[in-house]
Amino acid sequence: MEGSSVDILTEWDIVAARQLGRKEAKSIGFGAVDQARITTAISELARNIYLYAEQGKIEVARMIGGFSEGICIVASDSGPGIADIQQVMQDGFSTSQGLGAGLPGVRRLMDEFEIETELKKGTTITIKKWLRLDND
Repeated sequence: MEGSSVDILTEWDIVAARQLGRKEAKSIGFGAVDQARITTAISELARNIYLYAEQGKIEVARMIGGFSEGICIVASDSGPGIADIQQVMQDGFSTSQGLGAGLPGVRRLMDEFEIETELKKGTTITIKKWLRLDND
């Protein structure tokens, strides 16, 4: 998977990650609604990196598979990790005054969602959104 990335060190990097995601989603051919879903998901992941891990990275890449194209976003950090994945994946759970969507919201916005975390080592979240191509 080849793509672009943004290091998340400041709040401004969250904006840069959103812009990168929107640009790539638009170039793939996603409509305005899906572009908004993708940028919202990126914003939530980048914000989590900034708040909880202090630094990390958002990677954005185009995917091509079978009869469709899509976008893959990988959010990774070497922060404290997530102690209780089940808890953070519950709707309404929040440790901050964020959008409230949290990781369950990110999962709903995207087609695929995978989380890997290890305490004191960090977290990697991979999300994907597919665009169906007309195969007339």
